[in-house]
Amino acid sequence: MSATEPNLPHKHLMTLRLDVDSSGAARIGMTPSGQRTIAPVTGGAFEGDRLNGVVLPGGADWVCVRADGTMMIDVRLTLQTDDDVLIYLTYQGRFIGAEGAMSQLAQGKALEPGSYSLVTVAKFECGEPRYAWLNDVVAVGVGEPSGFNPVYSIYSIG
Repeated sequence: MSATEPNLPHKHLMTLRLDVDSSGAARIGMTPSGQRTIAPVTGGAFEGDRLNGVVLPGGADWVCVRADGTMMIDVRLTLQTDDDVLIYLTYQGRFIGAEGAMSQLAQGKALEPGSYSLVTVAKFECGEPRYAWLNDVVAVGVGEPSGFNPVYSIYSIG
């Protein structure tokens, strides 16, 4: 890092593990945006210093694979904390893989580290005063595909 580049302050917010029902995905087909698929999220879990709980069924990933092979992700989830508070989480991002990575991913195979990049920008919404701080969080995530079930490390910035 050069002297003119600031150090980006960040803190681990949570690790998010998703259960995705790839067999139940709705394959929309080729659209002007690319190959569109909607993959249901059937559950999962999250854990961090201030956030712990489960991912409720009913969310989904509105995936679109562009003509250049980049997979754009658009995920919407309902989180339920260990103390029964509901939180809306949405994140968008992209997956770029080395040659062959996309076909391996489509088959649910594990990918070699360094053969892909999966990054997201996340936004939280919550009406419960104890978790109102989430409404102001700017968050980024780094993902790791684990078959069809991704694992994200999500960090608050600033």
